[in-house]
Amino acid sequence: MCGLLRGSGKVMIMKLNKKDIILERKNKTVYKTDDAIIKVFAEGHPKTGVFNEALITAYVESYGVKVAKVLWVEEIDGKWAIATEYIPGKTLEQCMKDEPERMEEWLEKLVDIQLEVNGFKADGLRNTIDKRAEEIKALTDLDPSTLYELQQRLHGMKRHTKLCHGDFDPSNIILTEDGDYRVVDWSHATQGNAGADAALTYMSMSLTDPALAEKYLKLYSRKSKTAIQYVQKWMPIVAAGQLRKAKTEEEKALLEKWVSVAEYQ
Repeated sequence: MCGLLRGSGKVMIMKLNKKDIILERKNKTVYKTDDAIIKVFAEGHPKTGVFNEALITAYVESYGVKVAKVLWVEEIDGKWAIATEYIPGKTLEQCMKDEPERMEEWLEKLVDIQLEVNGFKADGLRNTIDKRAEEIKALTDLDPSTLYELQQRLHGMKRHTKLCHGDFDPSNIILTEDGDYRVVDWSHATQGNAGADAALTYMSMSLTDPALAEKYLKLYSRKSKTAIQYVQKWMPIVAAGQLRKAKTEEEKALLEKWVSVAEYQ
């Protein structure tokens, strides 16, 4: 696969080789080069979605958040691609796997970084409540009573303007070689309620390690001075938004359980 790489005022031919692939999914393939991470979307992926991801990341960077900066957006062999700078280091997820004896330390780092991110005001980004309302409206398979309860719960939430990542997972945090960090993959970022972000992190962790997810939630509650019940109020709402993205039947069943509003009354 070939494309154009812009840098230092020049246009150079870039080759993407299979050996450079670090992630393959149905909708995208991710490559690593010497100085960039290049996400190539499947043919037919909307151009607007790629540019929107680049715009959101640029907004987040402008707030002063530690991110991997967008380098370019390009069409390569009929597929849209976005490149961000390569950050040497290890993901927090990998650190957790490599050194499980330090899990308490890794959890502390996860929550500390999340609270730092949520501390930014996200002017210019879409509000979490509007995004979740669209996701719920699209769930035509849910029974009308559940949809109504979800909508009522969502509209009862106050609008906040905090920066919310939308997929704040250990795999999206890079611990750099100089002891700093970068947060990557901002395509789902919004301005809104930090409790919604925490609910998403909790659910993501629950899919692989429920006990660790509970430890995370208790730590987040203590450090953020947020009642666990407040985060739980968001769980049916954000679970509904994730239903259409479920990768396995097991994941879908777990999300459907969380969507049950009565679970957290």
